[in-house]
Amino acid sequence: MNNQIKLAVAAALLAAASSANAGIVIPAGDWNVEIGGNVNAFYTNTKVDGAQATNSIGTGLLPAAMSIGVKTRQNDLDIAGVVSFWTSTSADAANGGNATALNRGAQINVRQSYLTFGDASWGTVKMGRDLGVFGSDAILSDMTLLGVGGNYAAGGTTTLGRIGQGYIYADWFGQINYTTPSFNGFQATAAVLQPVSAQAVSGDMMYQGKATYDFTADAVTGRVWLGGTTQKLATWTASGVEVGAKAAFAGASVVGYYYNGDGLSSVTTNAGSAYGNNVLMGGLNGSLSGANVPATVTGLAPTTRTADKGGYVQVTATVPGIGTKVGASYGSSQANFGTTEAKTNTWIAGAYHPLTKSLNLVAEYANADNKYTGLTSQTVKTTSLGAILFF
Repeated sequence: MNNQIKLAVAAALLAAASSANAGIVIPAGDWNVEIGGNVNAFYTNTKVDGAQATNSIGTGLLPAAMSIGVKTRQNDLDIAGVVSFWTSTSADAANGGNATALNRGAQINVRQSYLTFGDASWGTVKMGRDLGVFGSDAILSDMTLLGVGGNYAAGGTTTLGRIGQGYIYADWFGQINYTTPSFNGFQATAAVLQPVSAQAVSGDMMYQGKATYDFTADAVTGRVWLGGTTQKLATWTASGVEVGAKAAFAGASVVGYYYNGDGLSSVTTNAGSAYGNNVLMGGLNGSLSGANVPATVTGLAPTTRTADKGGYVQVTATVPGIGTKVGASYGSSQANFGTTEAKTNTWIAGAYHPLTKSLNLVAEYANADNKYTGLTSQTVKTTSLGAILFF
């Protein structure tokens, strides 16, 4: 299993634990039972301007996970179900652990619990809890899925990779969605999702959609996508659009992504969840000390409407004969509200070496420059070393 496949496995764990990447397949009568997952741990050193460096051992962007899926074909329908269990290496009192020296461990959470049914001739229906549609390709294309990324301080029991430093977090939602069959590489997905905030108007849902085109041209493969999200609130409608592209050739790949929206930073429920977990909740707040963060930022009122934008570019290449994948990416997220601007610019470099077909050694370095209007910028430098095992 090479690095590209491992990244696909990581994507599968986030998106669907798809059968194409299942680690263990067990035939059981008319059914196939598919089991897969990962275990990872990282040493991380974080240095923040004006503060003492911190060291920790914890989970990276991907929590440790086990996914169990079943699938079969009945009455001319492909039917399947997936349930996945996620946990972490580190824990604190706010995230299900024990803040004492005993630190007994984190709770298990179920991020995926859904069923699908459909046919190649007319498409697939998904019902249950899974990764959101908007922003999903951005996170699934992020090389820091295998590591820690640049958004460490805000991560709690896991890090946040590049979330809030170039893309909006897709998050996990109860949803019903429909994906068309592939028409020469073109596909579209439309979804109705559980509203993310109490600020949503009663009776209104969140709506997301995405169109993709997968292509192959000689030895080049890639994808282009366009997506959108919207949710009606008591005082306005929060919405966003995204566009992205990626291509791979001879062990090298490039990714480009951009998003733009209104009110995405405003729809927050807590420090670990937002309509996109963007720059405010997923970046600056965790990096700047509480005394330096304006109250208008840490507790945005429902009447505070933000203008949001950001994106990232990424280049990776596999070293011939060695198999190590090296990569670099640069990303930015920005939110403006009133006379205040919050912005983060982050570059990340990483090396991902396949010690075996199932085990990757990972080294990353990230430099995040965080700014608020009227405040001195603050730089956060994160160095991480660790390993991730897929099965």
